[in-house]
Amino acid sequence: MTVAIKSFENVKISSGKFKANPYPFYAYMRESQPLYRTKYIDGRPVWLVARYDDVLRLLKDDRLVKNRHNALLQKQPSKFEVPMPAVFRAMERNMLDLDPPDHTRLRGLVHKAFTPQLVEKMRQQVQELADQLVDSMVRKGQADIMADYALPIPLTIISEILGIPAHDQHKFHNWTTRIVSVQSPSQMIFVIPALLSFARYMRALLEQRRTDPQDDLLTALVQAEEAGDKLSADELLAMAFLLVTAGHETTVNLIGNGTLALLENPDQLERLRQEPALIKPAIEEFVRYYSPVEIATERFASEDMTIAGVDIHKGDMVMGVIASANRDETQFPNADRLDISREPNRHLGFGQGMHYCVGAPLARLEAQVAFQTLINRLPDLRLAVKRDDIRWRSTFVIRGMESMPVHF
Repeated sequence: MTVAIKSFENVKISSGKFKANPYPFYAYMRESQPLYRTKYIDGRPVWLVARYDDVLRLLKDDRLVKNRHNALLQKQPSKFEVPMPAVFRAMERNMLDLDPPDHTRLRGLVHKAFTPQLVEKMRQQVQELADQLVDSMVRKGQADIMADYALPIPLTIISEILGIPAHDQHKFHNWTTRIVSVQSPSQMIFVIPALLSFARYMRALLEQRRTDPQDDLLTALVQAEEAGDKLSADELLAMAFLLVTAGHETTVNLIGNGTLALLENPDQLERLRQEPALIKPAIEEFVRYYSPVEIATERFASEDMTIAGVDIHKGDMVMGVIASANRDETQFPNADRLDISREPNRHLGFGQGMHYCVGAPLARLEAQVAFQTLINRLPDLRLAVKRDDIRWRSTFVIRGMESMPVHF
């Protein structure tokens, strides 16, 4: 079925209204405009890639680099030149924004902390936390799944892995939420206080770990030697920011979006309740069906190239739409249907290639425990508001709800 182009004029990809149901637009893109030209949050033009095969190639293509300086960009118009405070530049030293060999070195330092074997040892800790949160929700008689359940699980666990004191964990969530919510250059000034607060706090905490080592990941990073090379001060700060943010932001929305998907599909909810062994394929399906990372982070063409028959010029910004690729009918039969037993399920929700999500094993474990606990302990779980009244966050890359009130 062809969708009229006029239905998608003036689409604002990052708006909460668009996030409520982006899938008709993505279906139009895949059918009629697999490369869609729009503007990024800073006003720069960006190509959005829609089809599964093209997004998969994009994620693996080493001609599309993460560090924009490696793309040897031509001089951009002055309206895109936004003065960047030093603390913002320091944050660019994280592995998500770097290419080899820097990316390889930094990833090697954290990868060993997130192996499936080490992550599995955390299962009991995650289970105890989930039970405590459900106990609290039951005492209140109602809850916001996002604030009362989906957020505390990954935020608590990643904070403990890093070594962030429990009484400071919500500070970190507030800081990172404000920082990643930037939607335009003009808004950057409003997040500088949060960024400076984060940087001051983290630099002090890292210095503590240098003089008083603990059994946590921050200490390991401070002491790390990889091929005889320690992390610089900026790399430590950027790595901490990335791990705190990526360590809870995506899993929060995996739990929230997956819960919504189950409540919208009661047959699948009941099936999962009756067949708990399906929890692992169910998690993969939640990642595919309501992808928490909707659009892969930016890449830059280091040379002229062609994607889906469209010429991409050196320096162009390109972003793969994960949520669109994960609904591509050429890869997923009945792609718009939630099927918790879907096999195979080669979704791209955790990325592909060298930037594949290092925390995927932890996200999977947290989600498994979170959903099993909800299903087992809250058999009458239901939305407390109409589906259309749910408020979605205004972001470019992430898709998640601001809140999700429920009864049980």
